[in-house]
Amino acid sequence: MKLGKILPFVVGFLPMIALAQGFSNIESAFQTVIRLLNSYVIPLIIGIAVIYFLIGIVKYISNQGDETARKEARNMMIYGIIGIFVMVSVWGLVNVLGQTLGLDNSIPTDLPQVPEVR
Repeated sequence: MKLGKILPFVVGFLPMIALAQGFSNIESAFQTVIRLLNSYVIPLIIGIAVIYFLIGIVKYISNQGDETARKEARNMMIYGIIGIFVMVSVWGLVNVLGQTLGLDNSIPTDLPQVPEVR
């Protein structure tokens, strides 16, 4: 992996690692990360997988005469279902882990807000 691809992520998490972003301890930092994953990232990825599955259905229906295109569309649907299953399973495991460790998984209210134009 090139340094240029990973550097933005490292730089983005530096304040969290240094506890300089208002986190009093490492536990609150983990709670914030888990809340962000549960609230925004995982539903977005699951939505993308559902759209991928639906595109596979449309391609399967629209290519009734071409067997190779139907096979590719069928593979898209299978991969979409497998992806949705894996992501929902991982989401469940993250929630079980959070509840087992007693972490707070409520939606954070201290996220930056979009400024209003008046």
